[in-house]
Amino acid sequence: MEYKKIDEADIDFLRNVCGEDQVVLRDNILDDFCHDEMPGQFSAPDVMVYVQDVSAVSLILKYANQKKIAVTPRGQGTGLVGGAIPLFGGILLNLSKMNRILELDENNFTLTVEPGVLIMDIYEYVEARGLYYPPNPGEKSASIGGNVSTNAGGMSAVKYGVTRDYVRGLEVVTAEGEILSLGGKIAKNSSGYSLVQLITGSEGTLAVVTKIILRLIPKPKFLQSLLIPFDNLPAAIKTVPEIFKSKIIPRSIEFMTQDMLSSSEQYLGRRFPDHSGNAYLLLAFDGNSLPEIEKESDQIAELCILHGAKDAFLIDTNERNDAVWKPRSSYLEIIKASTSEIDECDVVVPIDRVAEFVEFAQNLEKECGLRIRSMGHAGDGNLHIYALRDKLDQKLWKEKIDHLFDRLYSHASEIGGKVSGEHGIGSAKLPYQYQIEGKAVMQMMYRIKQAFDPNEILNPGKVVQYN
Repeated sequence: MEYKKIDEADIDFLRNVCGEDQVVLRDNILDDFCHDEMPGQFSAPDVMVYVQDVSAVSLILKYANQKKIAVTPRGQGTGLVGGAIPLFGGILLNLSKMNRILELDENNFTLTVEPGVLIMDIYEYVEARGLYYPPNPGEKSASIGGNVSTNAGGMSAVKYGVTRDYVRGLEVVTAEGEILSLGGKIAKNSSGYSLVQLITGSEGTLAVVTKIILRLIPKPKFLQSLLIPFDNLPAAIKTVPEIFKSKIIPRSIEFMTQDMLSSSEQYLGRRFPDHSGNAYLLLAFDGNSLPEIEKESDQIAELCILHGAKDAFLIDTNERNDAVWKPRSSYLEIIKASTSEIDECDVVVPIDRVAEFVEFAQNLEKECGLRIRSMGHAGDGNLHIYALRDKLDQKLWKEKIDHLFDRLYSHASEIGGKVSGEHGIGSAKLPYQYQIEGKAVMQMMYRIKQAFDPNEILNPGKVVQYN
């Protein structure tokens, strides 16, 4: 696809729409806006525009579509798959200033926000009012628009689901500049195709999200955690299906390893509460009845010990809770600090194949000649396999990464897995998306893309690009 290069007439148009001080030319655009948190990919836009209302977004997209100028929507740029990088230059549509909380409707349990509102601000706002937004992605400085665009997951998905499960309605702008209102505050909707669900997770390739209606729930009154040590990681992960068979659904089920904890102690400067296991399950339980939570955690503790756990420790104070969860929530930063560069396989597999896949990934360390670290959501099958570059030169690093990812994604496909559990496809995972989904599925996705964006101006080079 050929896109028009930005010229002075285009700059004048953007200045007229947004104001001169909201338009940043290429030479003045900071490097931070030319990449996201995925290493190794960098591409600058021709111009960056801060938009502050839906009418500006509409005018810009209508103009860009007529002129065939590439447009890349961007929030905080915390993604990990190159989703907010302007691969074809053009206009970087910066939505970070559309950051207002518009309405809290306590009768309908909804919160209406603009896409630039930060996740951490949503939590603070609703929890102060006794309400709860359950999706719990690791990066709290991300914007809600980015979370909606990637269908972000997180550590609470076991019990509560992911972002898609909490998006009731959207205001979006199409590539042709038309403003659409989709869904609403309604709890049920069988009115034709679910465009809300389709656009959620589409990574800005189908439309630009300008308003979001989120579903809230009452904030659980009590929270407890269990820390359960095991002799090894396979033993820990193989216990997870047994937990589900008990019919008790914790809020979170995460796994950690001893090497992960050792790294966290050095990075965070504090000692982990236990060192009796080589691997751990970390579970959280929440609800409105403390006796009920205690009963559930006791049952799970007994079940884990029956299936080989060395012990089970109840975490029932804020200080202890922080001590055990901080290493898990900080692990990505810990890994980054330990090496020169990382790349990640964000794969999801059936829950009963998690242990198998983790063992498979660990065994690839010697085959691929890379240091590999794993963490993940044992309760929903979403695993994060990290490759560490250390001192490898760029050419060898690329060769080893390609081989590793080919092996990981091929095995994921063989056991019923998918390319991404929560980070999305972006540009980085496109080859593996084709590998797993196949030609027919990718053709169908491309037809959907064409229906929404026939000139392919919206975030080109991401999610689907049928060849």
